[in-house]
Amino acid sequence: MNATAAGKLARVAAANRGAAEHHELPEIVIGKDVLELVSSAMYVDPMAVYREYVQNAADAVDAARAAGQLAPGELGRVEIAVEPGSRTVRIRDNGCGVPFHDFGRKLTALGGSAKRGTPARGFRGVGRLAGLAYAQELIFRSRAPGEAKVSELRWDCRQLKAALRAVGDGAGIAELIRAVTTLQRVEISDAAERFFEVEMRGIIRLRNDRLMSPTAIAEYLSQVAPVPFSPDFRFGVQITDALSRHLGLGTLDIRVDGTEEPIYRPHRDRFALDNKADISFDDVALIEIPGIDGDVAAVGWVLHHEYEGAVPTGTLVKGLRLRSGNIQVGDHTLLEDLFPEPRFNVWSVGEVHVLDRKVVPNGRRDHFEQNAHYHNLLNHLTPTARDIARRCRTSSVRRKWAREFDLQARSAEDTLSVISQGGISTAERERLALSTDQILLHLSKIAKMEILEDTADKHAAAIEAIRTRLGELMDDLSPVASPLMRLPPKQRAIYQKFFDLVYECSANRVAAKSLIDRIMLRLEN
Repeated sequence: MNATAAGKLARVAAANRGAAEHHELPEIVIGKDVLELVSSAMYVDPMAVYREYVQNAADAVDAARAAGQLAPGELGRVEIAVEPGSRTVRIRDNGCGVPFHDFGRKLTALGGSAKRGTPARGFRGVGRLAGLAYAQELIFRSRAPGEAKVSELRWDCRQLKAALRAVGDGAGIAELIRAVTTLQRVEISDAAERFFEVEMRGIIRLRNDRLMSPTAIAEYLSQVAPVPFSPDFRFGVQITDALSRHLGLGTLDIRVDGTEEPIYRPHRDRFALDNKADISFDDVALIEIPGIDGDVAAVGWVLHHEYEGAVPTGTLVKGLRLRSGNIQVGDHTLLEDLFPEPRFNVWSVGEVHVLDRKVVPNGRRDHFEQNAHYHNLLNHLTPTARDIARRCRTSSVRRKWAREFDLQARSAEDTLSVISQGGISTAERERLALSTDQILLHLSKIAKMEILEDTADKHAAAIEAIRTRLGELMDDLSPVASPLMRLPPKQRAIYQKFFDLVYECSANRVAAKSLIDRIMLRLEN
C-alpha cells in the first residue's frame, strides 16, 4: 500500500469514528514497590551507601560555606563512628543542617530534590534512602542554626521490608511511609549548633561484613569521596592547583572512628609490591577537554610510570577513572573500552573531572547518561587512552629486549667460565670463542636499538667487559670485531668473497647487511 492510499484510509476511518469523548484519568496509583526500587534495588555495591551520605554531606558543607556559617579556612568535617556491638554506624557532618519546618518533608520525599539545576552533586532526592536496604533502623537527625531542639526522623526498616513483602496490600507509597516513620523533636544536651547525622542501626552482614569495617570504609571513601591528596604525594599540590582553576573541589576532612589522621586519596609517589617490581611515578600529564559548546568539558591528569604491568588492586589507584563534583562515578573499569586493548586500562593511573553540566551521572552513579556531550568527552579522551596503550606496548617491547640482552650476556659469561677452566681441547676452545663472538654480535645489535637508548651506556659497558675478558682468555693480540676472525684463513676468505657478492648483487644495502648479520650469527653451525 502506498502513502496516498494509506492517508485516504486514515481519513475515512477518522470520519467514521465521529467526535471523541474526553475523560479525566482515574486516580493515579504509585505503589509501594517504588520505595523498594529506589532503596534495596538501587545499588549494586552496598558500600555505595557511604558515598551517598558523604555526597549529601559535601553539599551541606558547600551550602554552609555559601551562607557564611563556616569560618574562613574552616574545613567541612565528616565523622563516621562504627559501633560493632550494636552494629551501628553514624555519619555526621558540620554542614548547614535542615531546619525542622523542612525536615519531615525533605526526609520522606521521594525524588523531586530542590538541588536539581544547582551546582549540588545530588539532585534526584533518593540517595538518602540508601541505608534502608542495609539496616534494621535508619535514623536522621539534624539541627539548623538558631534551633533549640534536634529534629529526628526514624525509619523502621524491618517493618518496611515486611510491608513490601506483604501480598495483596494495596497501600500507596505515602501511606506506607507514614506507617514506618516517626518524626519528633528531641533535646540533646551536647548537640552541635548545626549538623546533620545519619544513623544506621542493626546493619546486616554482607560481603565479608565490609559495611562494618572501618578499614574498608576508609579505603572505599579514599577512592570515591572528595578528600585531599596525602601531603606525602609529591604531585598532589600540582594536580590540586590545576583542578582548582576549573572547579571547586569541596574537599572534606573525613575521619573514621576518631582517627588522628583524616582520610587521604590513596595516591603515593611509590608503591612497594611483594613479588613484583615497585611502581614509582615519575611524571604527571594534565588533560583539558573542550566541550561541544566551546567551554571546557572536563579536566584531568594521568600519572606516568614504567608501565611494567597491571597496577595491583591493593594500591586502590588502578585505572583511568571519572569524577563529577569531585565524587567518583562508577569504578576503575568505566573507561576501559577506550583502550585499544582493555587490559591496558589497569596499567594506567589517572582521573578525569567532568565539568560539563550536561554530562550527568545516572541515578546509581555507576555511569553517565548517554548523550552527545558524554560521547564528546569519550572522543576527546580516546587519544589519551591510545597514548597510554602505546606506552604499555613500548614498555613491553623494551622489557623483552632487555631480558634478551641479559639472557645472552649471562650465556656469554657462562661460556667464558668454561674457557677459563682450561679443561677443554684447543678445538673446543676455539668453538666456544666463536660462539661468544656471535653472542657479542647479537648483543651489539640489541644495544643499538632506539627503544633501549636510555640504557645504551650500561649495555655498551657490559659488551666491552665480555669482549675484553674473551680477548684475555684467547690471548688475542687485537680486538676481535667479527666471528669471521675466529675462522681458519681459507674458510674466512670463502665467506668474505661470498659476502662481497651479496653486497654487489643486492639493490638494498641495508637488507644485504641484515642477511649477512644473520649468516654470521649461524657460523657455528
